[in-house]
Amino acid sequence: MDRGEIEAVVRRELQRIAPEADIEALDAGGDVREELDIDSMDLLRFVTALDAQLGVSVPESDYRRITTVRGCTDYVAEKLGRRGA
Repeated sequence: MDRGEIEAVVRRELQRIAPEADIEALDAGGDVREELDIDSMDLLRFVTALDAQLGVSVPESDYRRITTVRGCTDYVAEKLGRRGA
């Protein structure tokens, strides 16, 4: 899976959490919690969706790494790359 496909999944899952938001307009480097006004339960649902859709488990200690679209894409790509190695 390439970075573009990963980012598409990240944005799709964020859209499910914040259906009223213009996900394509999100700043890839902006904090999605602030931009989408999501709470900790929403973030947990997002983490669960990443695991379900991409098979990437995100421990709570890594949540800070997935708070931006770019950071989340990088994190997932890194995890998927390690698994393939």
